[in-house]
Amino acid sequence: MSNPTPITAASVRQKPSGMPIHKYRGYDAVEIPDRTWPDNRITKAPRWLSTDLRDGNQALIDPMSPTRKREMFDLLVRMGYKEIEVGFPSSGQTDFDFVRSIIEDDAIPEDVTISVLTQAREELIERTVESVKGAHHATVHLYNATAPVWREVVFRGSRDAVRQIAVDGTRMVVEYAEKLLDDRTVFGYQYSPEIFTDTELDFALEVCEGVMDVWQPEAGREIILNLPATVERSTPSTHADRFEWMSRNLSRREYVCLSVHPHNDRGTAVAAAELAIMAGADRIEGCLFGQGERTGNVDLVTLGMNLFSQGVDPEIDFSDIDEIRRTAEYCNQMEVHPRHPYAGDLVYTAFSGSHQDAIKKGFEAMAVRAEERGVTVDDLEWAVPYLPIDPKDVGRSYEAVIRVNSQSGKGGIAYVLQNEHSLDLPRRMQIEFSKIIQAKTDSEGGEVTPAAIWSVFQDEYLPNPDNPWGHITLRSAQSETTRDGGDALTVEAVVGGVDTVLKGSGNGPISAFFDALASVGVDARLLDYQEHTLSEGARAQAASYIEVAVEGKVLWGIGIDANTTRASLKAVVSAVNRAMR
Repeated sequence: MSNPTPITAASVRQKPSGMPIHKYRGYDAVEIPDRTWPDNRITKAPRWLSTDLRDGNQALIDPMSPTRKREMFDLLVRMGYKEIEVGFPSSGQTDFDFVRSIIEDDAIPEDVTISVLTQAREELIERTVESVKGAHHATVHLYNATAPVWREVVFRGSRDAVRQIAVDGTRMVVEYAEKLLDDRTVFGYQYSPEIFTDTELDFALEVCEGVMDVWQPEAGREIILNLPATVERSTPSTHADRFEWMSRNLSRREYVCLSVHPHNDRGTAVAAAELAIMAGADRIEGCLFGQGERTGNVDLVTLGMNLFSQGVDPEIDFSDIDEIRRTAEYCNQMEVHPRHPYAGDLVYTAFSGSHQDAIKKGFEAMAVRAEERGVTVDDLEWAVPYLPIDPKDVGRSYEAVIRVNSQSGKGGIAYVLQNEHSLDLPRRMQIEFSKIIQAKTDSEGGEVTPAAIWSVFQDEYLPNPDNPWGHITLRSAQSETTRDGGDALTVEAVVGGVDTVLKGSGNGPISAFFDALASVGVDARLLDYQEHTLSEGARAQAASYIEVAVEGKVLWGIGIDANTTRASLKAVVSAVNRAMR
């Protein structure tokens, strides 16, 4: 037999797509050969700004009503966000009235800073500053586009003209703040060179420096410079290079809060935000679950939970992830995807058999380690395969961790029985029962719920008054020790519908029971036996598992009873009945 030809790179070469790639160009690299960010790690939480009520809201098909806006604001406060962009008050009466309502209702905690957005036009700036009168802490956020395409196509202005828009806008913010606000308000300022990702770095720096010359940041008077990836253009690594370059070259850097505002056009907003923090950024702006224009803003939930999963306190409370998701879905009228990181319905769920087996063993190993050290599982470092965090830490129950369908294996089914009913099936019994479930999923399709698994298990192994199948029904059993140290067993049973007394002897109750069964023509022998308790206390029950060879068939049986001997005899009956079924 000849050897097959091995696959090589040449044999799997892709063909040209035929798409119009000539219309697009690659991103520009940043010359920064001594970059430092690749060696950095995020060891503490950045500052966070939620833009759900502005960026997220304006991206909705059906923008939030005042009630939904308030619900979202209250959620953000409960979660612990200290900087919240609450609207674009100069864009319309609805946003203006909402900003006024949370100020006048005293709904803003004193340690929370609200932020409001404005374009660089005098009448809009005046209206924006007016909206925050009486707030404890308020920031006005001014922006103007600085990228070449916007300069040339939208504004048709020179670099100097675009820079002057930013400088004049900043001056007007200062003037109206001094005119309209009093000492009740701690007032801050934020500037964004919009489309930073497409703006020449030297020009972005020039505009920011011009803005700072007006604001005059100093100790106790910071400026927030936000560098938005309005359209995500490059790899996250190049985005980080741009931030390191700006962080190095800005004057008065110690008085600057450098803020990162990624969008997700390339699908790498989370990575871009994390790398920007490594490269010197101080704050991340984004939305819960990545809501926002087009492909969305960066996802604050994923970013915060990424920190949590690495042992870094995000300083935001995600402990009830489902309540956060439900509230966001209500406010946004948009669903969170079931595979969304950390929060989706299925993200802690395994259907694959090999995954289920690994998770089951991981839980068991954690329990063993905790017992050995005399601590609880929560005191240990988390180490369960396929689960980056303990689902319980975000309010998820373990019931949904393993779900069974046609892709599932013995480990998942065994986990469900152990988690739901405290039954720790021996490995060979797991294999046996998994084939029964597999036959069900193959014939019926879809998912098999824990309730359905238990129903099948009972029908297969545990006859009960509602489902009294079986050739033999055990009534009572009495065991006595014989003079030679063996056991003499007397069993009252129903055999084939007839009340029968079975007697046998052996070197234990199980052996004696096999001897008794032989008297009614049942040829059975023991292959394996395991047992464990199901609970603690006076009413504790035991589960016995017995593998039996019955007339050429090898089958498992299970018995559950408060008396361990009776549980073992029930397990024998279970196996024998299955063989005769």
